[in-house]
Amino acid sequence: MPHWTVEGSFYARRGYWQRFSKHCEADSAEIAREWALSEIGGCHGVKRHQIRISQIAESSPK
Repeated sequence: MPHWTVEGSFYARRGYWQRFSKHCEADSAEIAREWALSEIGGCHGVKRHQIRISQIAESSPK
């Protein structure tokens, strides 16, 4: 299964955009995108419209 790196930023509670980089294993880039949105939203309590994804790239396994 391919490995993906999802990069972007989300609106933090302190009023600034916090950058993030998430690594996951998924069948496609769209599934990796949805996983990252769910992970950031669940961990940081932000809505999907407050998350900006700048890049999704296939990466080597870590």
